[in-house]
Amino acid sequence: MSDRRKETRRRLVAFTPVYDLHPRILLGYLGDLTLRGALVIGTKLTTINKETTVEINFPSEAPDQPVRSVRIPARIAWCRTDESPQYYNIGIEFTEVSPEHQDLFQQVLERYHFRHTLSDANPDQSDTSIM
Repeated sequence: MSDRRKETRRRLVAFTPVYDLHPRILLGYLGDLTLRGALVIGTKLTTINKETTVEINFPSEAPDQPVRSVRIPARIAWCRTDESPQYYNIGIEFTEVSPEHQDLFQQVLERYHFRHTLSDANPDQSDTSIM
């Protein structure tokens, strides 16, 4: 199946808000990240296949530094009820990834991920509870 994810997902330990900028609303919090997309855990159902821009506010490396914010064009690829019915798992595909985005995402993955990776065998059964 050619639609399957080609990169290993990495779950993040940092508390990272993700906003949909059209209109500006909190979509949820980052559950995992690849260089091509992300899993967001939110409390509201969202429109599938919506083209938008998302803003991800990565935590700073030091308390006196500002949050590292990135805006990136994206598509809401899917939205499913989580194991906890009050939450939704939202799959986001980045549609325009610049070299700067790739560098930042790589840095974030190296600094803030758990030491294990999630299996790509069945994305519906990955543990996506809120951190």
